[in-house]
Amino acid sequence: MAEVSAVVAFVLGVLQGVFEWLPISSEGNLALVLTVFFELPAADAVELSLFLHAGTAVAAAAYYRGTIGEVLRTLPTWRPRAAFDRSSAELSFLLVATLASFCVGLGAYLVLTSFVSALTGGAFVVFIGVLLVATGLFQRVGGVALGARSIPTGLDAVLVGALQGLAVLPGVSRSGVTTGALLLRGYDGTEAFRLSFLLSIPAALGAAALVALDVGGLPSLRPSVAVVGLATSAVVGYLTIDALMRLVERVPFWIVCTGLGAVATVGGVVLIL
Repeated sequence: MAEVSAVVAFVLGVLQGVFEWLPISSEGNLALVLTVFFELPAADAVELSLFLHAGTAVAAAAYYRGTIGEVLRTLPTWRPRAAFDRSSAELSFLLVATLASFCVGLGAYLVLTSFVSALTGGAFVVFIGVLLVATGLFQRVGGVALGARSIPTGLDAVLVGALQGLAVLPGVSRSGVTTGALLLRGYDGTEAFRLSFLLSIPAALGAAALVALDVGGLPSLRPSVAVVGLATSAVVGYLTIDALMRLVERVPFWIVCTGLGAVATVGGVVLIL
């Protein structure tokens, strides 16, 4: 397995800290950077990209610390029979959606690791490009929905959690598919992004832990270099989350995501030829 330097880890941490809040698949774009510019094997690029999500998970937890505290305070009174009552609906949403993410994400990760190992160069770039285009088009569909719902349901939790699990695939934007689904389910943009990023915290930490277990340690990183990458993504992520989330609400990022996917797909085909 190839190793990256502290300088590369710092650059990746900066990119992860910015890309995580944009619906353009931070994993997919980091994997493209690693394979195209740093010539890391596809499997290693995917593992490292997923691992760095732990840093932005810490940033999201710090940013939403007040909301997380409020949700956790409902835990002592939570009851399965009244799981989606108004008082405990948000906690139930996070619990059920996280479970759905784990089930779908684990299956997707197992398929991904066996599939990606067979992809090299241009084929891997095309794979990411196609998924980016699909994500962008899904965001376009979700972006036309308007609503004012605020209380999550069990169906919302299963649907959004399953889509988040699929985001383990590089090119599928986690925030893009989850917010798109929530918009289609009738939530407004602000609430959709808030629920999406709350849900991202356990999912990102779980993905990083899964990678560490799978590779038996740190993917393509020495411990000191891992600290550089994770710390950078956490700090940059915390400093940029507010501004970038407000930007996403005003800019049609489905166009950006689709455009990046189209460029990657064409570029991958050129590399194959």
